[in-house]
Amino acid sequence: MEIGPKFSSFNIIAKGMRIQKKRMDLVAENIANTETTKTEKGIPYQRKFLTVSAKDFQYGTEETNIKTINLTKSKNHHLPKMSGINNSNFDSEISLETKTDESMGDLVYMPEHPDADENGYLQRPNVNIVTEMVDMIAATRGFEANVTAFNGAKQIAKDSLEI
Repeated sequence: MEIGPKFSSFNIIAKGMRIQKKRMDLVAENIANTETTKTEKGIPYQRKFLTVSAKDFQYGTEETNIKTINLTKSKNHHLPKMSGINNSNFDSEISLETKTDESMGDLVYMPEHPDADENGYLQRPNVNIVTEMVDMIAATRGFEANVTAFNGAKQIAKDSLEI
C-alpha cells in the first residue's frame, strides 16, 4: 500500500546534511595537516575546500515564475494550472567538487628543518587555523539547521498521517 505523495523534503534535507558533513570532513583534514610541509607531491599541504552546484535545477517555468495568481477565486478553473512546480524539479543532481587552494603558504626561516630550501626557508601549508574553525562552525550550524528542518518535515508528515 502506497501512502500518498513522495516526501521530497526529506531528500532535499538529506542532500544538505551530506554537503555539510563533507565540508566538516575537509575542514578536519585541513586542520590535521597544518604542520605537513611535504606531501607525496613534494610540496607543502594545500588547503582543500568544497564547491557545490546544482545541475539542471529549475523551479517552475518562466511563465509560472512571472504570473501573479489571485487566490480569492472560488472555482477551480479560475486558477491556472501550475505545471512547472512538481517534486521532480527538486530532485536535481547536486555536484560536489573538492578544490585545492593553490596559494603559497608562509615562508619561515628554519635552516635546521629537513624540508627547508637551500636558503634555509621553509614553506608552510596555506592553512589558517582561524579560517578553518570559522568554516567548521558554519558547517556545524548548517548541519544543525538541516536537522531542525528534517525534524519539522518529519512532524508535518506524522501529523498529516494522523488526520
